Amino acid sequence: MKKTIAEMEQNTAQSDAASKLISLFDEDSFTELDKFVGANGEKAGVVSGYGFVDGAVVYAYAQDTSVKSGAVTMSAAAKIKKIYDLALKNGAPVIGIFDSKGGDIKEGVQMLTAYGDIAKASAALSGAVPQIAIVDGVCAGTAAMIACMADIVIMTEKSELFMTAPFVSQDKTEGAGTAENAAKSGVAAVIAKDGADAVSKAKKLISILPANNLETAGNDYFSENDAAVTADLKGLDLISAVADKDSVIELYKDFGKAAVVALGSVNWRTAGFVATNNADRLTKADSAKIARFVTLCDAFSIPVITFVDSEGFENSSAAELAGSIRDSAKLAQAYAGATTAKIAVITGKAYGSAYVALASTAAGSDFCFAWEDAVIAPTSPEAAVTFLNGASDPETTAKQATEYAENEASPFTAAAYGYVDRVITPDDTKSAITSAVDITSGKRVISPAKKHVNFVF
Repeated sequence: MKKTIAEMEQNTAQSDAASKLISLFDEDSFTELDKFVGANGEKAGVVSGYGFVDGAVVYAYAQDTSVKSGAVTMSAAAKIKKIYDLALKNGAPVIGIFDSKGGDIKEGVQMLTAYGDIAKASAALSGAVPQIAIVDGVCAGTAAMIACMADIVIMTEKSELFMTAPFVSQDKTEGAGTAENAAKSGVAAVIAKDGADAVSKAKKLISILPANNLETAGNDYFSENDAAVTADLKGLDLISAVADKDSVIELYKDFGKAAVVALGSVNWRTAGFVATNNADRLTKADSAKIARFVTLCDAFSIPVITFVDSEGFENSSAAELAGSIRDSAKLAQAYAGATTAKIAVITGKAYGSAYVALASTAAGSDFCFAWEDAVIAPTSPEAAVTFLNGASDPETTAKQATEYAENEASPFTAAAYGYVDRVITPDDTKSAITSAVDITSGKRVISPAKKHVNFVF
């Protein structure tokens, strides 16, 4: 007997996954796709579709724990892959909500192929449209790998993310798989209180990110910021004073504590902010965090504003054994290779390799500004005068270091050589950045014919 749509939907209760998607989209804008797709009389363990988020087209899917605990099957993978394909064709962001204990073992190699199809589709999207993964529940095995392929991973406080379940791993490390651990290891960019908070944070990210790599990011949601920029501001406080009011979204807060990275808005244009003045030296985690963020901004032509105040990279044998050289090279490569607009503001110390990687011509800065009290030198003034003049008593060394900082390492000296475009006061910072962002909005760079750089890993 022929069935009607009403009869088919009568036996299809609204799942928690569908409710999550409905809460994500503007009221009455969610359109579900492939609702009746499944196999062997069972639905696919995922709900998918499209709609509008603050008026912008977004494609999304959510794993449905009411069907085999959200297990990934061939039919579920086909639905997810279709969402990726539509997003790529139409240049719109993708949000995936992960809540599944893994793949359907009964499907064997078919299930592995299904995962491969999803990973391939996600990789095809990378750098073309923004991808946001929300982990709201369990995200295990290969699904965890796919979630981490997204540009930004949001995790709820009680969610779990792991390749191998902590309780079956050989070392049984305490805390592995938790949202707290994912934040500390740089896997999760944002931690949300619960599912509703995660959706809210994803919506704010969508509002500030461009729809795709061919569009300019920006909107008029934010108001002008009347906060004063003063010399004592550091990290997130400095970024928040420069950016449009309430526009700042910090990422990777618990990974790399010497640096801050955040998305925000400058005169209603989306911008990426990096501040390196939370500690004296950058760790390998800070380097990896900044490199990842700059690469994201570059993919979508989001200008990068870097506040430089650092003595350089951590300098211990233990740090080098842990890979600090590799990650500092990764940071330098990310800046040097990025073709998006890059604006550096030296607010304090810019010593040696930190200056080279973050603010110099090697970093490819379009504009380099410096506060009048900044110190730009190949090493610390104390080390420089000791090298130049030999060892001396502490009082003499301190006096010579002060003179060195005020003369040879002065921003005015760097400006005389053309290495600093403008010496500014903290009060001038906001207007200088706004002008630079506006003037570089049409930046275009023709790169040599190649597939990509040989990334430092």
